Amino acid sequence: MRTPLHALAEHGQSAWVDYLSRKFIRDGDLARLVERGLAGVTSNPTIFQGAIAEGDYYDDQLRDLLAAESDPKEIFLAVAREDIRDACDTLREVFDRDQDNLGGWVSLEVDPNLANDTRATIAEVSRLHQLIDRPNLFVKIPGTRAGLPAIEESIASGIPVNVTLLFSLDRHRAAGEAYLRGLRRLRDNGGDLRSVASVASFFVSRVDTEADRRLDAIGGHQELKGTLAIANAKLAYQGYKELFAGAEWEELAAAGATPQRCLWASTSTKNPQYRDVRYVEQLIGPQTVNTMTRQTLDDFQDHGHVADTLEQDVDQARGLLDQFAAVGIDYDDVTAVLEREGVDKFATSFQQLLDEITHKRDQLIRT
Repeated sequence: MRTPLHALAEHGQSAWVDYLSRKFIRDGDLARLVERGLAGVTSNPTIFQGAIAEGDYYDDQLRDLLAAESDPKEIFLAVAREDIRDACDTLREVFDRDQDNLGGWVSLEVDPNLANDTRATIAEVSRLHQLIDRPNLFVKIPGTRAGLPAIEESIASGIPVNVTLLFSLDRHRAAGEAYLRGLRRLRDNGGDLRSVASVASFFVSRVDTEADRRLDAIGGHQELKGTLAIANAKLAYQGYKELFAGAEWEELAAAGATPQRCLWASTSTKNPQYRDVRYVEQLIGPQTVNTMTRQTLDDFQDHGHVADTLEQDVDQARGLLDQFAAVGIDYDDVTAVLEREGVDKFATSFQQLLDEITHKRDQLIRT
């Protein structure tokens, strides 16, 4: 049966879900979505926290782990290993048949507390890559200043990377340049460029949330509300096309490299006044990914419209940045604040995840 997700694929966009749990895998929900055209999975600490708190799917494994391990982070990694490997295996057929390196991937995030520690991030990426031991694993590295060298080093080591927490055009380009440096090093060291890939997770709706808040604070200019995020993403896509072009890129591509594709993240609508699938419908274009919450995925399958929208109104998008500057909204400050908040939120979520594991452990000890 042809679904809206298949229609997205026909327009060159890969649909992923920003959700994972053992129940989701074992009850067959993930496999059924794959049949409907789903092509990937992203995860984060908040998702794992909710999964572990949900029902008793993890209880048997947690009981076994308690006999040998007391560190909540190590317990989490053991739990995540099973879920991520199972998800990778469920999506392996998609991965094997996708020649563009857009489908079949599952993402696991490094400890967010390492976001500003390059050396520790590199070590953690290597550990997660070995722990999961699946070719269709993306390790998520935040696109912070400290994360950029870790991206390069990981790619140079042959480890596929999902660069997360990207908000600004400059940082998005820097992530792409780090990927290119890593590819060149991998090639020069005799590595196989076909063994690595990367996506750049460009966060969307949070940009509108912050920009709209600032517009409300200064008053007026209501016509600008809800416009910055989509314009920002469209310009990021233009930057992607510029970076992965030309003779130097063609040489890497001839050796088997694939470009670092734009992945639209944070695509659920935070403002109830906006259409619930606007951040999907307005960013459809070739060689891209959109990872959606389960709710947004369901909404899009129910009433989403598919059309090539990503390269519409690009000149207008460029003009919007000037309009925001003219009314006193500092784009660089907006994106810097969002990056800092994103790192802090992920770190808080990771601690809450460890707290949930400790709580679950204590419950099991008492029973």
